[in-house]
Amino acid sequence: MSSTATQPPLAMTHRQIMEALTGLLAAFFTAILSSTIVANALPTIMSDLKGTQTDFAWVITAALLANAATTPIWGKLADLYNKKLLVQLSIVVFVAGSVMAGLSATIPLLLTARVIQGVAMGGLTALAQAIIGSMIPPRDRGKYSGYMGAVMAVGTAGGPLLGGFIVDSPLGWRWTFFVCVPLAVVALILLQVTLKIQHVRRPAKIDWLGSILLTSGVSLLLIWVSFAGNPEYYDWWSWQSALMVGGGILLLALLVVVESRVAEPIIPLKIISERTTALAIWASVAVGVAMFGSSTFLGQYFQVARGATPTEAGLLTLPMIAGNLIGSVVSGLLISRTGKWKRYLVAGAVLLIGGLGLGGTMDHTTDLWKAGVFTAILGLGLGMLMQNLVLAVQNTVSARDIGTASASVAFFRSVGGAIGVSVLGAILGNRVQELAAQGFAAAGISAAGGSGAALNLADMPAPVRDIMRAAYGDATAEIFLIAAGTAVVALIAVLLITERPLRRTVDVQPAVRSAKAAQGPAGSGHEVRREDQRFESRQESPTAELTSAGK
Repeated sequence: MSSTATQPPLAMTHRQIMEALTGLLAAFFTAILSSTIVANALPTIMSDLKGTQTDFAWVITAALLANAATTPIWGKLADLYNKKLLVQLSIVVFVAGSVMAGLSATIPLLLTARVIQGVAMGGLTALAQAIIGSMIPPRDRGKYSGYMGAVMAVGTAGGPLLGGFIVDSPLGWRWTFFVCVPLAVVALILLQVTLKIQHVRRPAKIDWLGSILLTSGVSLLLIWVSFAGNPEYYDWWSWQSALMVGGGILLLALLVVVESRVAEPIIPLKIISERTTALAIWASVAVGVAMFGSSTFLGQYFQVARGATPTEAGLLTLPMIAGNLIGSVVSGLLISRTGKWKRYLVAGAVLLIGGLGLGGTMDHTTDLWKAGVFTAILGLGLGMLMQNLVLAVQNTVSARDIGTASASVAFFRSVGGAIGVSVLGAILGNRVQELAAQGFAAAGISAAGGSGAALNLADMPAPVRDIMRAAYGDATAEIFLIAAGTAVVALIAVLLITERPLRRTVDVQPAVRSAKAAQGPAGSGHEVRREDQRFESRQESPTAELTSAGK
């Protein structure tokens, strides 16, 4: 029998895991906060930098698109290189983007800074999921994913609240970007002190061609949908639309061809074509539309349609924060206790549809307490869906593929968010113009056309301001209804997912184990059981798993 000294260490204790997660969750919180903190500041930013509704949407979309396009790259790097070093690199890039955004004096410069922030956010999101997946068995991962979901909940919905306070304070909107810098530095220090995971070097083969095709194809389609239908650019049915849509589809078709042939694909078709992963991806796209679309345009609704200050708009998002937090933490704890997860995905999808559908009944006169109830239901649905979709996927892949699989789900969620903000923003801008024109005509007011719906109503005459508020309120209801229709896709997808028991080991059990037990000599049952126990110990050890993954 081998010496005890040669045995790998046992699985990490709860205390060890929490210590390791401290800096990781701090970095993750900073990334999520940076993507949402500008939501309530955007009307002020657009007024200061002379932006339009299209610019408003693209300040969010630029970061989400960069996030989506780079998340699979970070995920693959997580499977190949030191995860701790990659997280720290992501934070450094994030700080650079945040400083640049805070110093921006023009919309193009701000968009460039948001792209840099998005690249870093892609890394932090993918690497956080990958590190959790490499340390914790799926059976126990529910509660830790719940902690991450809680952080995401507070960052996603709490960002607009903090952003509102900052905009109304003497600091001004630029500090919505600067405030993330010290948070990132603190996360960097915590990571250096607390995160201790073993790295085994593996040969690196990055699929750069696939990365370029992926980024180009997605970007082209999102740029098309953002400007199509705008009289200043091109119609939905035009040669420009045909060229951009055709080009985007062609690039993505080439991506599929490349990914089927390269040795280390950026999005492994074998992984994303697995039933659970494929269905989780469809659901994640719908969740992305709901999550980013609601948090982005909800703050605008409160400020523009209801006349709230940025601080008040942030406070009015508290019900969604509470719902998201409760849904994430409670479902995570219950999953760890019972091992059952599908029921929470189904319940989350139903609540998501219900919350968005109720949001579709709002207008510029809806009682604010009703809006709070509607957004709380929406938050519950988001909290029960986001992290548990990742958990379902991680339970079906081997530990060496966890980084790529987790990044793939996060990628498609970010794509959904980028599509949602871009498409819903374009629909909102066009619909506001239509409703405002109808309101002006009914009131006998002459109004000149513009390049986008105006976001600064303070200097408008009272009759014009009232018409614009009504137009924004009614148009916002329509985009919530569209998002609710998208959420139906999430419900269908999670209903079709087959629930598999959450395994208690970090990696998938190899078939050789059962074969060994079956072939054991007569009378050796005790020895086989001892071997099984040693096998369980090895599999529950993240160090052992990382070692085996590198061979």
